[in-house]
Parts: sequence; C-alpha cells; structure tokens
Amino acid sequence: MPKSDAAPSDAAASEAPASEVRASEAAASEVPAKGRSTVRSLLRLWPYVRPVRTRLITAAVVAVIASCTGLLFPLVLKWMVDGPVADGDEAGVWLGALLLLLLGVTEALLFGLRRWLVARPLASVEAAMRADLFRHLQRLPVAFHDRWASGQLLSRGTTDLMLLRMFLAFPLTFLLVNGATIVVGVIILLGQDFMLGLVLLAPVAPMVIVCAYYEGRYTAVARRAQDQVGDLTTVVEESVLGIRIIKGFGRHRSQARAFRELSHTLRGTELAKARILAAIYAVIMSLPEAAIGAALVLGTVRVADGGLSAGTLVAFLSTALALRWPVESIGFLLAMTQESATATERYFEVMDAEPEGGAETVGGGKAAGVPGGDGVLTVGGNEAAGVPGAGGTKAAVAPGGGAEAVGGAKAAGVPGGDGALTVGGTEAAGAPGGGALAAGGTEAAGVPAGGETKAALVLAHGTSAASGGAAPSEAGGLRFHDVEFRYPDAPPDAPPVLSHVDLHIRPGETMALVGATGSGKTTLTALVPRLHEVSGGRITLDGEDITAMERERLRALVAVAFEEPTLFSATVGENVLMGAEDGAGEAELARALDVAQADFVHALPQGTDTQVGEQGLSLSGGQRQRLALARAVVGRPRFLVLDDPLSALDVHTEALVEAALRRVLADTTALVVAHRPSTVQLADRVALLSGGRVAAVGTHQELLRENAEYAWLMSGTEATETTDAAAEEAAR
Repeated sequence: MPKSDAAPSDAAASEAPASEVRASEAAASEVPAKGRSTVRSLLRLWPYVRPVRTRLITAAVVAVIASCTGLLFPLVLKWMVDGPVADGDEAGVWLGALLLLLLGVTEALLFGLRRWLVARPLASVEAAMRADLFRHLQRLPVAFHDRWASGQLLSRGTTDLMLLRMFLAFPLTFLLVNGATIVVGVIILLGQDFMLGLVLLAPVAPMVIVCAYYEGRYTAVARRAQDQVGDLTTVVEESVLGIRIIKGFGRHRSQARAFRELSHTLRGTELAKARILAAIYAVIMSLPEAAIGAALVLGTVRVADGGLSAGTLVAFLSTALALRWPVESIGFLLAMTQESATATERYFEVMDAEPEGGAETVGGGKAAGVPGGDGVLTVGGNEAAGVPGAGGTKAAVAPGGGAEAVGGAKAAGVPGGDGALTVGGTEAAGAPGGGALAAGGTEAAGVPAGGETKAALVLAHGTSAASGGAAPSEAGGLRFHDVEFRYPDAPPDAPPVLSHVDLHIRPGETMALVGATGSGKTTLTALVPRLHEVSGGRITLDGEDITAMERERLRALVAVAFEEPTLFSATVGENVLMGAEDGAGEAELARALDVAQADFVHALPQGTDTQVGEQGLSLSGGQRQRLALARAVVGRPRFLVLDDPLSALDVHTEALVEAALRRVLADTTALVVAHRPSTVQLADRVALLSGGRVAAVGTHQELLRENAEYAWLMSGTEATETTDAAAEEAAR
C-alpha cells in the first residue's frame, strides 16, 4: 500500500470507513469457504485444549452417564405399569415414584458436576488464546496492521473467542453426549420392540442428507456474518476515536448512514442464517415427530390385539420422547459447530501471519543464532551456523572460534590467522595479518567498503572492523547503503517509494531530512527501527547491518518520535517512561520533561500521575507532541529518529525545546525530519529527499545557495524565479 508523508484531510478521513471496511472484508476473507474441513479447523484448537483435556474428558463421561440415566426412567415406568399399577400394589407405586425421584436428583447432580468441571479450564483456554493473540499482534509487522482494520482484529479477540469457549463448553461435549444417548436409546428401543424401533429409525437417512446439504451453505453465511461484525466494529471504533472530526465537519449523518448500511447488511446475513436453520429444524423436528406418531398408532393397535403389553408401549414411547431433545438439538449443535470452525479459521488467520523475526540475512540467506550473540548474517543467499546452504556454500560458526567453509572453500580462521570467506561463489581475501572474520562479534570485510564482492559475517555484538583499517567516522553512525523500498502490497509495476538512497549520518552528527510532501521522508525514518523491511540495499548502525540484529536490541538502540504523537490510557509518567529501560525513575522522567519543555505536566491535577485518557485527547496537540518527544529522549538513545517533532508547537515553545534538544543531540546520532528552517538549524547537515532519492546533501547555508528546490521548500522566495526560468528554458 503506497503511502506518503501527507496525512489525508479530515474531510476525506470522515468518508474513509466505508471503503476501508470493504477492503478489510476482502482482506479478512482470504480463505475460501469451499474446500474447508470443519474437523480440521477445530483440531487446531488441540494445543490449547490439551492442558485441560483430563477435566474435559471427565466432564464428557459424567455428562454421558447423566444423559443415559435419563433413559432409565422409561424402564422404571414399564415396571410400574406392568407390575404395581396392574396389580394394584400401592407400596410398589410409591417405590417406583421414589426410584424416579432418585434418578432425577442423580441426573441433576451429574449435570451440575459436568458444568463445574468445565467452567474453570475453559475460562483458562479462552484467556490463553486471547493472550496469545495479543502477544502475536504486538510481534506482527506494521505492514500487517496497515492492511487489517482494527475492528476485524477486535472481533477476533472478543466475539470469536467467546464462540470458541461456548463450543468447548456445550456443542463439543453434547455432540458426544447426545450421540452416545441416541445410540443407547436406539438399542433400548430395538430391544423393547424391534418393529417399532425400525419405524423410529426411518427418518435417519433423510435427516443426514438434509444436514449435509445445508452444512456448506451455513458455513459460508456464518463466515460472512462474522466478517461483517468485524466491519461494524471498525466503523464504531473509528466513529468514537474520530468524534471531533465528525462533529467538526458535521459528518454525523454520513457516519450514521455508513453504520446503518452495514447494520442492514448484517441483518440480511443473519436472516439468511435463520432461514437455513429454519429449514434444518423443520426437517429435524417434523420427521422424528411423524415417526413417533406412526409408532404410537402401530403400538396402540398391537396392544389392542394383545401382541404388546401396555407397559412396553409406555416405556417405548417414553424412551422415544426422551430421545427428542438429543435428536432435535443436532441442528443447533451443528450450527454452533460451524460458527466455531469459522471463528477458529478467523483466529488462526491472524496467528498464522508471519511475525517480525529476529536476526535476518541479506540476499535471501538464513540466520542462525550463536550462543551469546543475536544472530548470524549471511550474504548472497548462503547460510551460517552449519545450516545447509541454498546457494551451495556453507559456513559453520563456532562460538569463540573460527569459521570453516564446507564445500572446499576456506573460511575465516581464528583471530590472527588468514582466511577467506566465500559468498555466492566469490572469494573475499582477508587483510594482511588478519582474518576475514574478526572475533568477538565484529564485522569482517574482505574487500574495501562499497566493493561489489564485500563479504561480511556479523556476530551482532555491536562493533565492526573493516579490512584496511577504516576510520570509525567512516564505518560508524547511521548509514543507508543503496536502500530501496516498496510496500509489500504495492503492484509489481509500481515505482519504489525509495530508490538508491545512500546516506551517512556520522557518529554524534545530526542530519535533517527535508523534502516535499510525499517524497518518502516518513517512510525512510520507519526503516531504521525496522517498522518496515527494506526491499533492497541495507542499513547499518555503527557498521552493523540492522537485519542481523534482534529487533529488541535494535529498538533499544534507536528511539523514535513520530509526527502523529500517540499516547496511551495511562499516566503521564508511564507514557514517558515507556521509552526508558526498566528501573528508570523520577530523575530520568524529570530530565526528559525538561528537554521537551513539558513543564505543563506539573500543573495537571495529579502531576505526572495524571491519567491522560485514550489517545491522550485530554491534552492539546502541542502537549501530546512534547510528551512524545520526552518519551523519545528519556532513554538516552544512541540513535534518535525524529519525524517533525515540533510541528504542533508555537514559536516560543519551539525555541525553548530546540535549545534543550541541542544538548541531547550533542550526545547521539540523530536523523530529524524537518519542514521549518528553525528545526533544520538543529542539524549539522541536511539531506534533500526528492522523488524517493537523495537529491543533495550539505549544510543548511550551502543548500540555500546551491539548490533551488531546497530554497523554495525552506522559504518559498524562489518559487516564482524557478518557475520563470523553467518557462524560459521551455520557450527556447
């Protein structure tokens, strides 16, 4: 999804939900309804059910016993009718009544025990699935969240998990219980009278055919309904979060219309579900009732002829009536099972999404962890740490030792030795007197930096060594090496958002990034903490490729402050200290607030303990931006990425923040997106980004003198002159 730095206008944003909902519905329904197995889908729940399987199996056994206990009632009735009632034995009648009472109490206690057995474990299963979903959502890349509407994710974490808990508590158990009850009941019926039993079994074949016919149709409709619930949730959430925009532009009617349309669509889908269920119930309920009626007529005739005792007929009909609920519940249980299978698929659509990995490789290779390190980087599609290489070359890395090439090529030896590392069939010679691999987690370059056959093996301890003894200022800092980026879901023929970006921010240097709206500034800054992955080239921090670093370690080194500040429903102090390591306290908080000139927090009702509310909307835009800046600097990061951090401040507050920020920038390597000259003057150098490429690099004064586009962006004074010059050139 190609993006630009420009945020959509508020008016356009108010119209967005309907289109976003349609897009999210298409994205959320990637798995086709046909060809899916309900059983296969539900079996994916086994890892969550396995820890509580003992209690669930016990509960199922107890429920089967309780249900079969109910089938003893007709047998007691038969004994009473043919015995005490026929003989006029009053004591026998009372004894039969006592037996029925005991059976009823036993059945009730057993069903109560079953519910007690499943309540706690199923609550823990639901909690575990919800925790896993939330944990997984935190690990998914930003590109995933760009594609998925938040309402779809919310519905999976609430409605779908509730359906799964209900399935495990009721349909899963009672499909087994009712099946066992029907089997036992049919055996009893056939044992009492074989002919009448066959009469009752006559509807089985039509019922199976009807259920099989409607199963697929119901599954498709159930999936559509659950997706539409997610769409409706998205509209409600956006309307609540964007209530200021909706009221400010008077768009409440359009939002209400969008909500009404989605509600009407969902209503139609639910009615379609109801029609399918009505057809199933009509068959499941009418055919057994007709069979019972036929058995009653036939049984009465046989009793009149003396071929059947009255007690047997009473017991037979009582057993048949006892089986009504197990048979009639089949439609209801199957419907819930289909909805649960759909909920399972929706849940695992998110869980199956590939999360952000740890250390990765450049050029398609694999990274294998090394004891004490964060990962191994391979270049050119080969693999490290003894994993079979797809490119035909393997390198085995021994902790604290050397590396050995498999397949005939000599790899970097132990420190102090000579060696060569082969990459994709190219041999890189080590520097004289040194190995191609520097021990202790350093980067070893076989050829000078920037060469076409540079081979590097990084053990991710944060230092680097290049053959030839390059100076730290050249190898260190933040560096973009021929970086290219396109969004994952962009069309194949779409031009990249960033192309051939080469940029070096030296250690301790601050570089301002300037460019027109849509030039790719925000996208470039998002690549540093790996919110997006580069499509080509690489980015290094102090000579170390960021793809070879664990994300946790990378994001501990890099702090970011985005143009749109985001605050959480927590206290001011908790929001700011999110950017610091565990254990940071009042001293760090006070320093960060001082840098961001956020002294206003002391005037809040509870000071830094004041709850800022959802999205921090109880604060002004400038206050939120200052807290976001404080969060970025509180951890004293080695690398700082600021995306226009002062855009919402007045000129006086901006001057104060800039003065304090200069002290912070003196101790860090920083990349600052800037739109105003005052922010640019914080930087040592400026890079002009134009059309996704770095057009010029220099100081602020140099670019003002030498670059017309930069001068126009900073002041606009040369816009007319540039336009006139272009017109004269075209006339010639």
